[in-house]
Amino acid sequence: MSASAPSYAAARQAAREAAGAQDYPEGALYVVATPIGNLADIGLRALHVLGLADRIACEDTRHTQSLLRAYGLERAGGSLLAVHQHNEAEAAQQVIGWLQAGERVAYASDAGTPAVSDPGARLVAAVRAAGLRVVPIPGPSSVTTLLSAAGSLQDGGFVFAGFLPAKAGEREAAIGALAQEARAVVLLEAPHRIEALAAALAALGERPVTVGRELTKQFEQLATLPCAQLPGWLAADAQRTRGEFALVLHGVPQAAAADDGERVLRLLLAELPVKTAVQLAAEITGAPRNALYERALQLKKSPG
Repeated sequence: MSASAPSYAAARQAAREAAGAQDYPEGALYVVATPIGNLADIGLRALHVLGLADRIACEDTRHTQSLLRAYGLERAGGSLLAVHQHNEAEAAQQVIGWLQAGERVAYASDAGTPAVSDPGARLVAAVRAAGLRVVPIPGPSSVTTLLSAAGSLQDGGFVFAGFLPAKAGEREAAIGALAQEARAVVLLEAPHRIEALAAALAALGERPVTVGRELTKQFEQLATLPCAQLPGWLAADAQRTRGEFALVLHGVPQAAAADDGERVLRLLLAELPVKTAVQLAAEITGAPRNALYERALQLKKSPG
């Protein structure tokens, strides 16, 4: 956790003053986004809620206690409950009991917005199923942070794929499917797996990828390059494999995908069966497989 911020007393006071325009009902779960690195990225409403909540549920009590201490909001250990991927279903029942008793409960993951790639989704679903209120407190997210600097959304929206499978075969199959996705794709990866992911992404050739390493932290690094060059970029500096990673596979413009798809398809059909040619053309160009298959059948009927 990177900390270069001064006292947060003024920020907390500003949060209290701003809180008058917002209701903070009792018996509600507050899903609180926290910094992904730089402590100064905390939101004023997040500070207010973390101070107001009767209880705080969190991914790691030690991490969250350290975060609270940095803002002058340290709590007695009994008011924090660990809710992580291994106990989320059971811990949700404890949270629901507190909410039904009229308490305000905040939930924070270790970094960023809960319930996206971090724990929290099962907790939120259980609270909603119990007929209780969930209040989102927006803030930092590695997904939107990287997208804002990648410049990759001119031609549509994006797909959040998060962490791909750890097993090589499953990961390669997932990337093969993503190769056909024309929109930008956001991936997340841990340092001990980034080289394996880079090697798999290299199969996408010239498709641009933006790499965000240690976003918002002291050694933040951003780079945009062809997927084929990603393994070499990592290998060029040992520091580049350290830290947490977010990546954006840039979208493929629809017109370009269609033009490239047909050009590649024609070349492949001259040597390969339709099914194989379509599969390879989709993987190479990112053009939709169904459209390529229909076009392949047309070309076979009338090659001219």
